[in-house]
Amino acid sequence: GSGETSRVAKRNASIKRKTKETDITLTLDLDEAGAVSISTGVGFLDHMLDHVGRHGLLGLTVKATGDQHIDDHHTVEDVGICLGEALAKALGDKKGIRRFGAASVPMDDALADVAIDLSGRAACVCNIPFTEAKVGSFDVELVEEFLRALANSAKLNLHVNVRYGRNNHHMAEAVFKALARALSDAVQIDERVKGVPSTKGTL
Repeated sequence: GSGETSRVAKRNASIKRKTKETDITLTLDLDEAGAVSISTGVGFLDHMLDHVGRHGLLGLTVKATGDQHIDDHHTVEDVGICLGEALAKALGDKKGIRRFGAASVPMDDALADVAIDLSGRAACVCNIPFTEAKVGSFDVELVEEFLRALANSAKLNLHVNVRYGRNNHHMAEAVFKALARALSDAVQIDERVKGVPSTKGTL
C-alpha cells in the first residue's frame, strides 16, 4: 500500500558546513542502522554522538575539525546545527512518521527523560542538574548548547529532564541515550499514519 512506497524512499541526508571556525561533514540515514563513525576532535562529543547513532539505530557519520585551540564551543554547537539540518532534510515531508518520541533512560545513578515532537517548531527545555562545570576537559554547559542547536536547526520540540544523578558523566550520557531512543521512535514510519500526522496537514 501507500506505506510501502514511503518505505522505499530514501530518508538520508548529507550536510557540509564550513565557517572560519569549523569544517563539518555529516551524513545521516534514518532507516539504515549501519555505520556509526564520529570524529569531531572533541572526545566527549564523539562519545555522546556514538550513543545517538547506536542507540537511535541510525546511520551516522560525522567528521569535524574546529578551533579547539580556543575552546570546544563552536565545534559542539555547529555539529548540533548540522545534525538538525540533516534530520530535517532526511525527514522530508514527514509523511507517515510517528512524530512523537519519548524515552526514560537510566545510567547507573542518573535518570534522564527526553521527549521529542517533530513539530516544525523549535523549542528546547533543559533541566540537567550538573554539579560540576566540566566532565574531564568538556564544559557541561555545552550539552545544552548542543541540544538547543539541534532543536533550532531541525525545528523540533525537545524537552530534557534529568530527574536525579550524582555523576555528571552519567547524567550527560543518560541524556544522549534517551535522546537517541526518543528520536528513533519519533522518526519511525508507522503504517497506521496516513499522510502527515498533524491536524494542520503540514509539519
